[in-house]
Amino acid sequence: MKEMIKLDIHKHIAIITLNRPEAANAMSKGLLDSLNEKISEIKENPDIYCAIITGAGEKAFCAGADLKERKGMSEKQVIETVQYIGETVTAVEKLRMPVIAAINGGAFGGGLELALACDLRVIAKNAKLGLTETSLAIIPGAGGTQRLPRLIGVGQAKRLIYTAKAITATEALSLGLVEQVEEKDDVLCEALSLAEVIASNGPIALQQAKTAINKGIQTDITTGLAIEHLAYRETIPTIDRKEGLQAFSEKRKPNYKGQ
Repeated sequence: MKEMIKLDIHKHIAIITLNRPEAANAMSKGLLDSLNEKISEIKENPDIYCAIITGAGEKAFCAGADLKERKGMSEKQVIETVQYIGETVTAVEKLRMPVIAAINGGAFGGGLELALACDLRVIAKNAKLGLTETSLAIIPGAGGTQRLPRLIGVGQAKRLIYTAKAITATEALSLGLVEQVEEKDDVLCEALSLAEVIASNGPIALQQAKTAINKGIQTDITTGLAIEHLAYRETIPTIDRKEGLQAFSEKRKPNYKGQ
């Protein structure tokens, strides 16, 4: 039986691949179950310093919820399934290490919500994305109404959600929805290059920077600065901090171990 989620470890980088290209990598219950299993594996592996999420095939990163599967569901089951998508997306967001979405193709609905839960987004030049739920008489239910405004501002988020229109990679870049636009064949390679740079830095520092940013952005500046200070303090007693100073004085690359 084919794995719905592939997990490859490249040095200190985990590459998660949604592997349902025949269904545009849509989020069936089976795919979500498998994705949660891989998320747990990554959480338990202290040697992973950065992660990448991408889609199999050339057409789609993730088309969102599996609407064919949803046809046979009761209203209660639909609500539970959307909640499960939201919980899975949040589990990605809560991973301790930076996560990059390598958006190799279309990202719609829950697929875009998954990308929004990542820290950085690299997208193929030909890819389109959108929160298209209002065209189906529903709303984004896996974090889209909350994460998109925080990323690109309330007005632009409302425009995209209210119109349900897909946008191009170029417009996504101009809005700050993605950080890089690359040729289709280069997306994963560029995401991996970015991950390698990130993973070369102190793992604990990366974790604490992510915590400070993600928690601080949700509060006022005074509280945010206090969160930053607490996160900074966590890096001081580490072996890695001493290794960073030693490597700098010896003019060599540091060998960080997440300790």
